Amino acid sequence: MRLNKDNQYIRMITLLRERIEDFDQFPFSLPAISTFEQLRFHPNVTYIIGENGMGKSTLLEAIAINYGFNPEGGTLNFRFSSFDSHSVLEHFIRLSKGVYKPKDGFFFRSETFYNVASFIEELDAEPGGGTPIIQSFGGKSLHEQSHGESFFAAFMERFSGKGLYILDEPEAALSPIRQMSLLARIHELVEDGSQFIISTHSPLLMAYPDSILYQLNDEKIKKVTLEESEHYQIMKQFFDNKDRLLHHLFRS
Repeated sequence: MRLNKDNQYIRMITLLRERIEDFDQFPFSLPAISTFEQLRFHPNVTYIIGENGMGKSTLLEAIAINYGFNPEGGTLNFRFSSFDSHSVLEHFIRLSKGVYKPKDGFFFRSETFYNVASFIEELDAEPGGGTPIIQSFGGKSLHEQSHGESFFAAFMERFSGKGLYILDEPEAALSPIRQMSLLARIHELVEDGSQFIISTHSPLLMAYPDSILYQLNDEKIKKVTLEESEHYQIMKQFFDNKDRLLHHLFRS
């Protein structure tokens, strides 16, 4: 059974502006961060999109850490640190949670998933550890697979439903066909009572119908439709008139 506004896991995020002493310091210097007050999440899927450097990963990271996830990703039980590089934003936000708690959860970061895979191997190498963690990822070492295969193993094998899944650029190593397969997997998990918060550049992944898209730019955060998003419009321009766009691109 899919979630609704009465039983979703995270309802809203609020920026605690009264705690911020200097809006000229990162990440508060980012216009999209400094100008928002509250964002409401869709019970099923919420997208955070925008150009590089607008703060979408910073915002997603803060949501995940504030909820209790490890900054580099993994489940709520994962605790490790390869390189401490996250911002302080998690201390300046408040999450409004629902009355129900998810039975599963995962923070997926494409840029640090290698570190998650290494941590799993370290835990599984310890004596007397019980059932190897890698079994919940399909049983094959994530380091012995391509990036795309290891990503997909997490989505297909580890995500078990009735969960909160926070994904930062999950399309990074996925082909268009695999992105469409991930979209189908998201639908399966939504139907099984899951909530997703996703940062992505992929118009394919943005196409889930029961969702909200928040686009970050150099002025603010704005709710948009898929067709209104900059990502969709650029791709549409390219495929509608590829030769003309390439002519102007190469001439400039």
